[in-house]
Formats: sequence, structure tokens, C-alpha cells
Amino acid sequence: MLESVLGFLGNMGGPEILLILFVILLFFGAKKLPELARGLGRGIREFKEATREIRDEIEQSVKEEPKR
Repeated sequence: MLESVLGFLGNMGGPEILLILFVILLFFGAKKLPELARGLGRGIREFKEATREIRDEIEQSVKEEPKR
């Protein structure tokens, strides 16, 4: 199932992406798009920060672990 979805997304070209963007523009309207983009950007930034913090904690715990 996941492979078919990823295969579909991998085969998308310029016209398909433009069609999707046009449908989003029609659905949400031009005034809502900047707000949606800001929210998406914040979500991505928070996700990256959380993954970075988790990675740093794991690396720190590995460094602090005493060798046997």
C-alpha cells in the first residue's frame, strides 16, 4: 500500500503538481494560503527541532555511558 502511494508521488510531474496547487487554491482561497503555509512551516520546524533534541539526547547518553 505504502509503496503504491510513494510510487504515485514519485511519478508526479509539473502539470500534476500545478493541478494540485490550483485545487488547493480553489478550495481554501487566496487569503487562507499564507496562513496555511505559515502553519505548515511551524509544524515542520517544530518536528525538526524535536527530532534534533531526541538525537542529541541519545548521543549524549551514549557518550556518558561508562565503558565496561
